Amino acid sequence: METKEYDEPEYIEEVEEHFRMLNLGDTSQMQHMYEVVQIPYKATKDWILNIHYAKRMPSISYAYGLYRYDEMVGMVSYGSPASPWLCKGICGEEHKSDVIELNRLVLRDNLPNEASFLVSKSLKLLPKPKVVVSYADTAQDHAGIIYQATNFLFTGTTKPRTDIAGKDGKHSRHHLGDRTNRINRSAKHRYVYFIGTKKEKKILRNALRYDIKDQYPKY
Repeated sequence: METKEYDEPEYIEEVEEHFRMLNLGDTSQMQHMYEVVQIPYKATKDWILNIHYAKRMPSISYAYGLYRYDEMVGMVSYGSPASPWLCKGICGEEHKSDVIELNRLVLRDNLPNEASFLVSKSLKLLPKPKVVVSYADTAQDHAGIIYQATNFLFTGTTKPRTDIAGKDGKHSRHHLGDRTNRINRSAKHRYVYFIGTKKEKKILRNALRYDIKDQYPKY
């Protein structure tokens, strides 16, 4: 992917002023500027490996690009959770095939409301029914503000732990034969979102094995 340098003060000031004038608290304005469309796996690589803090490719089943005036300015990806247990642990054995993880969210400029617009639009493009799970990494000072803004359910925070990994830092599922190298995994805020008809969402919510918390974590 050919990239441009956007650190020039003139460009940044122009974009910021443009968004202030549009008052992007009104998302109807964004409908005219932005579009979210499905993109191929290969289109995600430069974004994930070069911009996202994890610097590694996850399992990707679906990916969507955020376009501003026909230029791609961000992406989100969904895929099978790293842990097979997680698929059963969310809503039980019966619904394990419906579980998918929002595993990467990358924005070039991170302008106001871009992240929530991308996530909300991409959720509508996913096949149904689905149980979408995602995590906000406390080690990165993430509280999950984007998930809160898009009406995900907060189901608690995982405990810090150690995990099996290869010397390259990849997750244990890539190194099933090597169980000697362990790395620390930080605590993460867990969010869940149900996609489907009213009936399907009710069934999935009733099957949820985690308690829904009354209050979101704060940044």
